[in-house]
Amino acid sequence: MSEAVEMNAVSKVYGKGKSAVAALREVSVTLPKGGFTAVMGPSGSGKSTFLHCAAGLDKPTSGTVRLGGTDLSGMNETKLTELRRERVGFVFQAFNLVPSLTVEQNVTLPLRLSRGRTDKAWLNETLERVGLGGRTSHRPAELSGGQQQRVAIARALITRPEVVFGDEPTGALDTMTARDVLTLLRETVDTLGQTVVMVTHDPVAASYADTVLFLADGRVVDSMTAPAAGAVAERMTRLGAYV
Repeated sequence: MSEAVEMNAVSKVYGKGKSAVAALREVSVTLPKGGFTAVMGPSGSGKSTFLHCAAGLDKPTSGTVRLGGTDLSGMNETKLTELRRERVGFVFQAFNLVPSLTVEQNVTLPLRLSRGRTDKAWLNETLERVGLGGRTSHRPAELSGGQQQRVAIARALITRPEVVFGDEPTGALDTMTARDVLTLLRETVDTLGQTVVMVTHDPVAASYADTVLFLADGRVVDSMTAPAAGAVAERMTRLGAYV
């Protein structure tokens, strides 16, 4: 299959009756395997809901989501948890590391939770790839913000997931550190063939992607390939994001 994620007529409504709010409206997109897709839009456009539905963190009100050909709609929470643990990686704005664990223990946590074996060679390669080869015994408090996010990326990669989802992964980082993290994500796509889907509000971050999807009022209203930061910012202005 060439598709990593396929969303077909996905809608998500929160609440009922007059208080109902449609976060996504009939969204149909295909996210290619081995690609880097950025998702942008004004506040309240449905970006996070898009990511949560695509990753199996939330169930659509209607429509279907397929991850690598697997239809998520018929899966119960136990099966979804197993799928997320084994086939999906996550990188969030908050690094979500366990303070009492070392770098190596934080990275291998998904394997321990799924009772999987740690491939030592892959662990070492992953830690070297994210620039933490000499920091395996450090704890999060001993690391900078950028280094903590690198731990989170290594943790997302350790299970060799089909897709890595990032929710504002550089939102808490300074400009230089953010650039290093984005370069690292780009390299995982180019050298490992990893699939990355990233929600961001930053046109510079989006410029590292192959394609940008623009959301407004719960719908995908535009897309851009080979995005440049200036062109992304200009398109966002026309969506009302920077007015």
